[in-house]
Amino acid sequence: MNAVGFTYQTCLSQCSSGTQSPIWANISQQFGTWLLPYLALISQLPFGARHRVDNLMSAILTVGSPVLAGYSMILTILNANWISRQFEDLSFPNTNDAVRILISLQQSPLRITNEDSLLSSLVILPQNDDWWPTIADFLDYTHTWSIASVTSIAWVVIAYLLTVASSLSDVLSEINSNSGQGTGSVWLWLIPIVIGWLQLSPKCDYARVRKAMENADAMAYVATNRGVVVKASDLSERRAVSIDTNTESPSSPDEMLTPPVYNYARAISWSRSAEDILNAFRIASNNARIHSPVMTGATWINANRRNFIEPGNRRGNASEVDAYCKLPRYVVRSPWATGMFFRMFVASLLPLALQWTTTVSAVLVVYFTPTVGLGCRSLGYLIYGTLATIVWAMLVMSSTLSHYASSCSDRPSGSFSSTTLSLAKVVSNILRWGGKLLAIINAIWIIVTGMLEFTSTYDNCYCNSNVLGRGAQNAYNIVLRNGVDLGQTKAAWFGALALAGSTSLGFIFYISLLTDLVPI
Repeated sequence: MNAVGFTYQTCLSQCSSGTQSPIWANISQQFGTWLLPYLALISQLPFGARHRVDNLMSAILTVGSPVLAGYSMILTILNANWISRQFEDLSFPNTNDAVRILISLQQSPLRITNEDSLLSSLVILPQNDDWWPTIADFLDYTHTWSIASVTSIAWVVIAYLLTVASSLSDVLSEINSNSGQGTGSVWLWLIPIVIGWLQLSPKCDYARVRKAMENADAMAYVATNRGVVVKASDLSERRAVSIDTNTESPSSPDEMLTPPVYNYARAISWSRSAEDILNAFRIASNNARIHSPVMTGATWINANRRNFIEPGNRRGNASEVDAYCKLPRYVVRSPWATGMFFRMFVASLLPLALQWTTTVSAVLVVYFTPTVGLGCRSLGYLIYGTLATIVWAMLVMSSTLSHYASSCSDRPSGSFSSTTLSLAKVVSNILRWGGKLLAIINAIWIIVTGMLEFTSTYDNCYCNSNVLGRGAQNAYNIVLRNGVDLGQTKAAWFGALALAGSTSLGFIFYISLLTDLVPI
């Protein structure tokens, strides 16, 4: 016989239940080839939080749940695309700059208020025409491609392709040397995630964004009941548009963290705030189209040029400015922005596909490697994919419940049960804490899984016989594979490469297509 193997029971009796002694040369080679490039690529993720521990946690969340990272990215782009399209048909000063500002502040805890006529004054008064372009320019910085990022990505891609090509050219030797192709496949999601964030260039540098907001604060003016326009800083510390939550508790603590993986936590509240600004501009634009000036009883002043509104049409006292861009009384303000849940649904599809195609690719590699069947290696990858999906579901549900509790707590008493709101807050906190704990465990697990492969820990009778999938009675271990038909194994490896590679390329193409449609 060319192929020799024996049953699981025979393996135990002859070899005991121990594992093969690790060979350091093999460990270092496999680690440097399959895992180290990905670990180095993590450094190219966008960070920018105030504290290093938050940056570390953002990296752990990304590794622990690639679904969450992809979901935050696509939801960010969809929200930017949505708000830019909503502003397209408006004809009022500063609308283009308003879109740029809103898109740039997706990584910040955006807060909007119209107390003391702050928002309506910011939108209407001609004295604020310098505020909008100034802050838009302050926020117009990019954190995109660099030599380090290109080199890191190229290192991972070239190393992966070369090692996969080597594996496919000599399947038998790769099987015998504990190839880490499964590890390389399960980490492949990191390449499109890093490339996607580099294309998007999120404004997540907390210090820089805060400085931009503070520099523009001195330029904001507000109307008063006496008809006199004064600086907003002369009245109070509150601003119409701010990223300061000292006076208002965030719906979720994660909202305060600027690394873009946390966009899942602030996307709902950001969309609600962005729509508040949109509504103010929309109503003001509608009034301008019918040549209705802000000041009651005044006559509309026609401009000498097209699509220009004379500053005299935009002057008035606080009550007139408020009325000019205020929603009609019959309109009930929903805590959810228009189309929010649809965008959340769409944002979930491709990240789930990316997570599971890379996970399944890793499973295919080890499942069809003799002995064929579900074993320790394939189970490790399945656990990683499952936990990553659970983390995403828990944290997204947590953000939804926290926004619900926060927005409904401002409603008149009796409209919502205080018990329901308290329960929503408690469940939200539990889901957030539990999701982060699982993400930490999962991030550690996927690294440990690779190391278990490289250190030959899986080379024992139980794992090599695939007892998990075949059962103790039907499990067997092939020892000599020289005569084994490896056509199925080679086809599975080709299929795994095609599956993971095509999905990753599709993800990159989709991100490129969406970012091209948005003025980021």
